[in-house]
Amino acid sequence: MKKILITGACGQIGTELTETLRGIYGVENVVATNRSECKETSLNENGIFEMLDVTDYDRLLELVKKYEIDSIINLAAVLSAVGEANPQALWNVNMNGLYNCLEVAREMGCMVFTPSSIAAFGPSTPADFTPQETIQRPTTIYGVSKVAGELLCDYYFKRYGVDTRGVRFPGLISYKALPGGGTTDYAVHIYYDALKHGKFTCNLAADTYMDMMYMPDAIESIIQICEADSATLQHRNAFNITAMSFCPEDIKKSIQKFIPEFEMDYAVDPIKQDIANSWPNSLDDSCARAEWGWNPKYDLDKMTADMLEKLKIKLGL
Repeated sequence: MKKILITGACGQIGTELTETLRGIYGVENVVATNRSECKETSLNENGIFEMLDVTDYDRLLELVKKYEIDSIINLAAVLSAVGEANPQALWNVNMNGLYNCLEVAREMGCMVFTPSSIAAFGPSTPADFTPQETIQRPTTIYGVSKVAGELLCDYYFKRYGVDTRGVRFPGLISYKALPGGGTTDYAVHIYYDALKHGKFTCNLAADTYMDMMYMPDAIESIIQICEADSATLQHRNAFNITAMSFCPEDIKKSIQKFIPEFEMDYAVDPIKQDIANSWPNSLDDSCARAEWGWNPKYDLDKMTADMLEKLKIKLGL
């Protein structure tokens, strides 16, 4: 990567990725884009920022030409829980946006990274140590869009030679930017409430296991796979990656190691619970480890310690 354009840069992943890439490749070589200004971050002040609705092909092509982009990191997306409330909007952004990125890449010779998700799996998928290649029959529109996106990226690589790459992200946890309507959001909000209120009401059942990852590991995975030798990537667009698997009770106990008086109760959201129940408990990420050296650094307790420390500073506590 030399000249990078990031769509959806104001989101949970994009906020931290943009800052990291600017530090590595230079502020002048990373173009952050979003369809609205970044209100809670300084991305539009500390480097190149352009307004972009990823469904606008002409505008995307204009920016790629203007800044001589060679790598597109497509993070613009409607997430799982929000998508169930408006499937049509999700499909327009997630699929038409990705299609535009691939078409621009085909025309301009760019590499495209776009993330998939554990949502690409479904109730019939093996729940434990889910294989890299297995049955994918998701029951959410978000999951359907991720499976379709994986296949579309494969097609553009095989049909047109577009250098497409991607990973299946688990739930992501970050202190810098709040998530935007995903099923795993509780694992971010719990840290805020633990510090501000000493208690948290969880919208998933106590024993709901899901794969999770701390944002520094997620950012590192994007950089690693984008910089990997293309010849080593057998699976290319949908590598399983994971760092930890836990349920709400596990994260509660982890927080109590640092805040013993922390309390948690439950008010289960049936929509989010149904979504979570359809996803794997844990993933087999051996292909990512073998093909491009994936190796996460954070487990649950290490993440909890860092989250609480960083959030105390952010919240002025």
